[in-house]
Amino acid sequence: MRPPEEANQLVEYQVLIAPAQEGGFVVTVPALPGCVTQGETFDEAVEMARDCIEGFLACLAESGEPIPAEPTPSGCTAVRMEVARPAAA
Repeated sequence: MRPPEEANQLVEYQVLIAPAQEGGFVVTVPALPGCVTQGETFDEAVEMARDCIEGFLACLAESGEPIPAEPTPSGCTAVRMEVARPAAA
Protein backbone atom coordinates (compact mmCIF):
# COMPACT_ATOMS: atom_id res chain seq x y z
CA MET A 1 0.00 0.00 0.00
CA ARG A 2 1.21 3.53 -0.80
CA PRO A 3 2.19 5.87 2.00
CA PRO A 4 -0.51 8.51 2.68
CA GLU A 5 1.65 11.35 1.35
CA GLU A 6 1.73 9.67 -2.07
CA ALA A 7 -2.03 9.15 -2.27
CA ASN A 8 -3.84 11.66 -4.50
CA GLN A 9 -0.57 13.31 -5.52
CA LEU A 10 -0.84 15.08 -8.88
CA VAL A 11 1.64 14.20 -11.60
CA GLU A 12 2.08 15.77 -15.04
CA TYR A 13 2.94 14.03 -18.28
CA GLN A 14 3.62 15.26 -21.78
CA VAL A 15 0.89 13.98 -24.08
CA LEU A 16 1.39 13.82 -27.85
CA ILE A 17 -1.77 14.12 -29.95
CA ALA A 18 -1.47 13.48 -33.67
CA PRO A 19 -4.05 13.23 -36.46
CA ALA A 20 -4.77 9.60 -37.33
CA GLN A 21 -4.57 8.57 -40.98
CA GLU A 22 -8.06 7.02 -40.77
CA GLY A 23 -9.50 10.09 -39.00
CA GLY A 24 -9.62 11.22 -35.41
CA PHE A 25 -6.53 11.55 -33.24
CA VAL A 26 -3.99 9.16 -31.70
CA VAL A 27 -2.59 9.95 -28.26
CA THR A 28 0.70 8.69 -26.83
CA VAL A 29 2.44 9.41 -23.53
CA PRO A 30 6.22 9.13 -24.05
CA ALA A 31 7.00 8.72 -20.33
CA LEU A 32 4.53 5.79 -20.10
CA PRO A 33 5.45 3.29 -22.84
CA GLY A 34 2.33 1.47 -23.99
CA CYS A 35 -0.02 4.22 -22.79
CA VAL A 36 -1.83 4.87 -26.08
CA THR A 37 -5.40 5.88 -26.83
CA GLN A 38 -7.45 7.72 -29.43
CA GLY A 39 -10.41 10.01 -29.90
CA GLU A 40 -12.67 11.03 -32.74
CA THR A 41 -12.19 14.74 -31.93
CA PHE A 42 -9.28 16.61 -30.37
CA ASP A 43 -11.29 17.25 -27.20
CA GLU A 44 -12.28 13.60 -26.96
CA ALA A 45 -8.63 12.61 -27.45
CA VAL A 46 -7.64 14.85 -24.51
CA GLU A 47 -10.27 13.28 -22.25
CA MET A 48 -9.33 9.78 -23.40
CA ALA A 49 -5.69 10.61 -22.60
CA ARG A 50 -6.62 11.55 -19.04
CA ASP A 51 -8.58 8.30 -18.60
CA CYS A 52 -5.77 6.26 -20.16
CA ILE A 53 -3.08 7.79 -17.93
CA GLU A 54 -5.17 7.33 -14.79
CA GLY A 55 -5.85 3.69 -15.67
CA PHE A 56 -2.21 3.07 -16.57
CA LEU A 57 -1.01 4.54 -13.26
CA ALA A 58 -3.64 2.58 -11.31
CA CYS A 59 -2.39 -0.67 -12.87
CA LEU A 60 1.20 0.22 -11.96
CA ALA A 61 0.19 1.03 -8.38
CA GLU A 62 -1.84 -2.18 -8.01
CA SER A 63 1.11 -4.27 -9.17
CA GLY A 64 3.54 -2.44 -6.87
CA GLU A 65 5.42 -0.80 -9.74
CA PRO A 66 6.82 2.73 -9.29
CA ILE A 67 4.97 5.65 -10.86
CA PRO A 68 7.31 7.11 -13.51
CA ALA A 69 8.12 10.81 -13.43
CA GLU A 70 8.16 12.88 -16.59
CA PRO A 71 11.84 12.95 -17.60
CA THR A 72 13.60 16.30 -17.89
CA PRO A 73 16.72 16.42 -20.08
CA SER A 74 19.91 16.81 -18.09
CA GLY A 75 20.85 20.43 -17.49
CA CYS A 76 17.36 21.68 -18.39
CA THR A 77 14.49 23.04 -16.38
CA ALA A 78 10.94 22.22 -17.45
CA VAL A 79 8.63 25.24 -17.41
CA ARG A 80 4.93 25.20 -18.22
CA MET A 81 3.53 28.43 -19.66
CA GLU A 82 0.42 29.70 -21.36
CA VAL A 83 0.68 32.18 -24.22
CA ALA A 84 -1.96 34.00 -26.24
CA ARG A 85 -2.59 32.54 -29.66
CA PRO A 86 -2.91 35.19 -32.41
CA ALA A 87 -6.32 35.59 -34.00
CA ALA A 88 -6.75 33.95 -37.40
CA ALA A 89 -6.35 36.32 -40.33
